[in-house]
Amino acid sequence: MNLKLRLTIMSFLQFFVWGAWLITIATYFFSHNMGTGTQFGDIFSTLALSSLFMPALAGIIADKWVNAEKLYGVLHILYGAILFYVPQVHDASTLYYVIFGAMICYMPTISLSNSIAYTILKNNNYDVVKDFPPIRVWGTIGFIAAMWVTNLTGSKDNANQFIIGAIAAMILGIFSFTLPKCPPQKTIAKDASIIEQLGLKAFSLFSNYKMAAFFIFSMFLGAALQLTNMYGDVYLSEFGKVPEYHDSFVVKYSTIILSISQVSETLFILAIPFFLKKFGIKKVMLISMLAWVVRFGLFSYGDPAGNLWMIILSCIVYGMAFDFFNISGSLFVETTTDSKIRSSAQGLFMMMTNGVGAFLGSRISGWMIDRFYTTANGDKQWHGIWLVFAIYALIVAVLFAIFFKHKHDPKANLEVKH
Repeated sequence: MNLKLRLTIMSFLQFFVWGAWLITIATYFFSHNMGTGTQFGDIFSTLALSSLFMPALAGIIADKWVNAEKLYGVLHILYGAILFYVPQVHDASTLYYVIFGAMICYMPTISLSNSIAYTILKNNNYDVVKDFPPIRVWGTIGFIAAMWVTNLTGSKDNANQFIIGAIAAMILGIFSFTLPKCPPQKTIAKDASIIEQLGLKAFSLFSNYKMAAFFIFSMFLGAALQLTNMYGDVYLSEFGKVPEYHDSFVVKYSTIILSISQVSETLFILAIPFFLKKFGIKKVMLISMLAWVVRFGLFSYGDPAGNLWMIILSCIVYGMAFDFFNISGSLFVETTTDSKIRSSAQGLFMMMTNGVGAFLGSRISGWMIDRFYTTANGDKQWHGIWLVFAIYALIVAVLFAIFFKHKHDPKANLEVKH
């Protein structure tokens, strides 16, 4: 089988096994009355919690002792085994530990899949810059496909969503053992300190005002990144409690509606170079923050009938909100940090956004929804919930505009400093 085709299959399944349940776990959780909003926030925060330490730990293991593709395969098989167990869990406390275990196995595979693809392409004389993006885009397609499969099989509110993910994970785990070998690179020096091994050297960047401000605001915005993944599907599904919306397309195919967000994401990636060149990192990140305001605001006022356009537009805006921050932020780190700590700096950026930020966002949003926006009979006041999220994003945008100091030179290209 062609090498690029094999890597494409790996990329497709890598995100299929996650997309099968990530968007719909809230619908499953709340429709089965498994616990409170606070408890669900705790469960979803395990994604962020595992992101804080597992990618670095797996990176050390793959660099020193075990072939990357073998470690990758073992982690996916363990992840699949845990997902198979989820249907046996019927309370929030146990589900927390089970999902945490699944995330400990899954989260490091995201960076491992990139490393495996880079290594195999380089070892076979492919141009990584040219050949990797078309392979990676199949990951997003895999995520979308999983969302559709979960919805069309009637699994969005039951445990079958985890079985779908588990089967795909087992297939991917076994498939990975057929990939070309990616032996340990031993790039980490034997006498390296634990701080260097864990990629924490980049914390020295906090001594620079501009970089410190960038990372702190990355954390604040990171708190908003997973909110629509957490609550988007259950929000649309709960329109079914209103008689006039019960049989609407939005309620029946909520996950398919939300997949527009992922389609939008793939398209907005193409616009990033133009926007960065034209406006610079500060304005692009401001556009992202304001796009989050629009995303949440449209959700607040949307409905499956007269205001369906708001829900659709919100999903389209998601691509700008997510990519203009995540991708542009990563490029900013890549082009403004020294090559000696660049990898560590990228790790710090991910830690502040998908780690600390997402952890706080998951926990606080769950508590807030329970405390202020859940009625006595358990119904969620979604209008108020999304409006608060929009106000939060607006406050972050205003503070970012004031405190992040960066002068853009439109004549300068984004160049990596060596």
